[in-house]
Amino acid sequence: MPRPTAAQLAYGSCTVLFSTLAMLLLSQTSSGVGIAVIAFAALALGLLVAMTVPIPKTRVVAVRKPARTAQAVPAQVPATVGAVASEPVHERAAS
Repeated sequence: MPRPTAAQLAYGSCTVLFSTLAMLLLSQTSSGVGIAVIAFAALALGLLVAMTVPIPKTRVVAVRKPARTAQAVPAQVPATVGAVASEPVHERAAS
């Protein structure tokens, strides 16, 4: 069972609060049984509202495979670069 979203929690909570307040004010009940019935009805209404809020659908992202390309041929390194890199550090500093 998926977790409720923030919108579902907000809509359900607001429905419970406002419907309880409205029913208590309109019925003007003062008995414990009447208040319990109103509270139960408000909770049921809040649950109904929370469950009918549309759940955002997960987006499916298509994964593309890279196009087949020719294998890259390694570039030829010039001989002068290789000669400089092969000299020890102290010889390069002396020159």
